[in-house]
Amino acid sequence: MTARGVAVSAAAFVDYLRLNRNMSPHTVAAYGSDLSQFLEFAARHRDTSAARLRPSQIDLALVRAFLAELYRQGQSRASAARKLSALRGFVRFLRREGLLDTDPAALAVAPKREHKVPAHLSIDEMTRLVEAPDTSRPLGRRDRAILELFYASGLRLSELVALDVDDVNLAGRIVRVAGKGGKERLVPFNTSAQKALRAWYADRAALRAARSEASGLRPQAQSPKPKAGGDPVFVNARGSRLTGRSVQRLVARYVSGCSTRFGISPHALRHSFATHLLQRGADLRAIQELLGHVQLSTTQRYTHVNAAQLLEVYRKAHPRAKRGS
Repeated sequence: MTARGVAVSAAAFVDYLRLNRNMSPHTVAAYGSDLSQFLEFAARHRDTSAARLRPSQIDLALVRAFLAELYRQGQSRASAARKLSALRGFVRFLRREGLLDTDPAALAVAPKREHKVPAHLSIDEMTRLVEAPDTSRPLGRRDRAILELFYASGLRLSELVALDVDDVNLAGRIVRVAGKGGKERLVPFNTSAQKALRAWYADRAALRAARSEASGLRPQAQSPKPKAGGDPVFVNARGSRLTGRSVQRLVARYVSGCSTRFGISPHALRHSFATHLLQRGADLRAIQELLGHVQLSTTQRYTHVNAAQLLEVYRKAHPRAKRGS
């Protein structure tokens, strides 16, 4: 086992993440890319090839040199911290496999992350956004349902496009979501999202039926589909499951018509959901559960308040504060 090269071990580690840790394909791909970048750097630094690199050649000096190279390349602190996290996980894997006796990556200091305020829309901007689609058209009704559900539930983009009809309880206004790591959670949504979904469902059924006929299948003759394939809630004009890229494009199109803000993506609608809940007094732990965050520190990004809000809270709450003082 000790003769195994680092490159082979890296491939085994990626398989371990996918099969044993049940990480999302996006996360597994990111870790694989980060490790590939490290292996290429380490091979150059050790004057060898990635295939000939050995676990014993990974030490603290190499890890620090890699972080210094990321800094020279101008990569963000968040990106460098993520790459170091991937490397730490890989080194722990090597130790469990008996290929390393020490943990050099654990001693490397991660760059301090920049605390950026998540991009989000105001309540008025969100109102204009969800009302932007032309609901006289089927796809306009679909877009309205997408925007309403995004804002009502705070779903991730990947969670929204993966929704199947069986995941949505319209009567109870609850959606079952398979989040990161395959962890399921139940998220409520409001009556406006319920109304938008009901309006879209009739159009969705027609598009799915047309797709079945075009494929030479009668809808009633189809056998039940497995959950992996599913019966998607949101489909395109051809009746196929809507892709994340398509949702990104439609959100960008509607945002451009109702806001001058840049960087407003589907994820920013999730930020808006959390920010507005917090501003209205929702408990941070409850928001954590709704968003599906594992760590409360992730949710705490939404505790940002501007100076005017802070001053207003102070004036209302402090017993000796006076508006005229």
